[in-house]
Amino acid sequence: MAATRYDATDPPKRPVALEDEADLDALVETYGTVLVEFYTDGCGVCASMEPVLGIVSQESDAVIATVNPRDDPPLVDRFDVRSVPLLVVFRNGEPVKRVADGFQPAEDVLELLDDTV
Repeated sequence: MAATRYDATDPPKRPVALEDEADLDALVETYGTVLVEFYTDGCGVCASMEPVLGIVSQESDAVIATVNPRDDPPLVDRFDVRSVPLLVVFRNGEPVKRVADGFQPAEDVLELLDDTV
């Protein structure tokens, strides 16, 4: 079950691949700040975000997760995913910010997370 996958005392320090909508819900309920990237395979900009998310996961207290909306259509509807990459920041279980402006350097993503504190 997805809810047992996460431990609030031991947050992951690398991006987590979400399995489904229940997995996303469990993640954002477990950790204070979560950044979710919606991406698709074959998206060049999405691929360029992968190392950025790795850096952010090491330099931030936020938990980083990725999800391919093609694998979970309910998430497409729930978050109105119209383009990728889409970054959604969750704070205390609620989405508080979304960015769909293409490539974001690590500094900008870290600032985005700081701005949502």
